[in-house]
Amino acid sequence: MTETRVLVTGATGTVGSAVVEALADREGVLVRAGVRDVAAARERFGGGSGTGETDERTGESPFSEGIEYVRLDFERPETWGSAFEGIDRLFLVLPPGVPSDRVLDAAAAAVRVGVDHLVYLSVLGVERNPLIPHWRIERGLRALDVTYTFLRASFFMQNFLEVHRRDIIECDEVFVPAGEGKTSFVDARDVGAVGARALLDPGHANRAYDLTGPAALDYYDVARILAAELDRPITYPNPSMLRFARRRRVHGESLGFVLLMLGIYTTARLGLAGRVSDDVARVLDRPPRSFRAFVADYRERFEPGSMAAGDRK
Repeated sequence: MTETRVLVTGATGTVGSAVVEALADREGVLVRAGVRDVAAARERFGGGSGTGETDERTGESPFSEGIEYVRLDFERPETWGSAFEGIDRLFLVLPPGVPSDRVLDAAAAAVRVGVDHLVYLSVLGVERNPLIPHWRIERGLRALDVTYTFLRASFFMQNFLEVHRRDIIECDEVFVPAGEGKTSFVDARDVGAVGARALLDPGHANRAYDLTGPAALDYYDVARILAAELDRPITYPNPSMLRFARRRRVHGESLGFVLLMLGIYTTARLGLAGRVSDDVARVLDRPPRSFRAFVADYRERFEPGSMAAGDRK
């Protein structure tokens, strides 16, 4: 059997790690995890080195022993050659703060050395928003001599673990300035599973998928589901943008990140984030995970006392 070699960029990120997990046990697939700092990735995720932290929910390393780590930094072209060498398929993400030109240059370099299919993590609604970098990257990837799949994902449920966990644990509230707008939250594990299929199955070539959860929820719905699953009161105070920005700055977040979040929640506030698609179900032959199922899976991480000092964001 001919082996398919896959490079996953952003491999320690929310979706990248889900793609790696979805690919890890596939027969005939060799997975290379592209990371900026190989030693730090091994320390955090284990797998490739046989040591490292375990997943807080399952107690297991999220990466298997067969994963190969390789240094890849879009801002350092000297790392591209060894990362792309021998690779057939590429899962591509835009890291925070990296110019779109760098990502496109790296993709072109990968194609020149033999990559024959690209899967790019984009955002829902990108086709109507030429001001965001994902629009430009999609256009640039189409111009390359390679097949592609675009994963246009909605707001990740995992953001409640990574960005809003402190408010939920310490204040028993979901503190976002989204008004009464609805969002079609998607579980990053489903996005990763779709990404794995798109990397391996040629039937997904030159397609764009809108990846959402099964329903659009407002943040009052989110608070009710959290309260029911966690068995304690959780509220949505519907703060103003100014109150939200002040709290996030007090938590030590940069002005740039706060402005990014304000933009995301303005989209919800304006009613532009609630579109629901059946693309996850069509690709995976099963329904997407619901927000209730997500909370049930990660219930322990929302419990008081579950945050380490370094998690307080």
